[in-house]
Amino acid sequence: MITIYTDGSCIINPNGPGGWAICIIENNIEFVLSGNHDNTTNNRMELTAIVEALSCVKKNTDCKIYTDSQLCINCATGKWKRKANTDLWELYDKVSKDKNIIFEWVKGHSGNYYNEIVDKLAYNEAKKI
Repeated sequence: MITIYTDGSCIINPNGPGGWAICIIENNIEFVLSGNHDNTTNNRMELTAIVEALSCVKKNTDCKIYTDSQLCINCATGKWKRKANTDLWELYDKVSKDKNIIFEWVKGHSGNYYNEIVDKLAYNEAKKI
């Protein structure tokens, strides 16, 4: 099972500079990736992080994704209707199609080591703009 931590940030929400970050852990090896967008929202950045992470994972892989976004979890699992960011949800459907995904909610800013790492990276990416 691959462990993935994701986070997104938007300094001025909505329509401000935003960042996303991921940390993928496989066989005790950590892979970190981050990026940014201008004129975005925190929810777009949260979902972008998940899409980017799943884009890095091979087909037929078991993944456990830790995120502090209940919106992403509930929309991804079909509990809530996807009302916004439909372009990103289409990408999510494509990159998640051949993967076995378990979502785990982690409380943000609560001292979780990897959540704190991706939170800081996402925020720093947003600050770059």
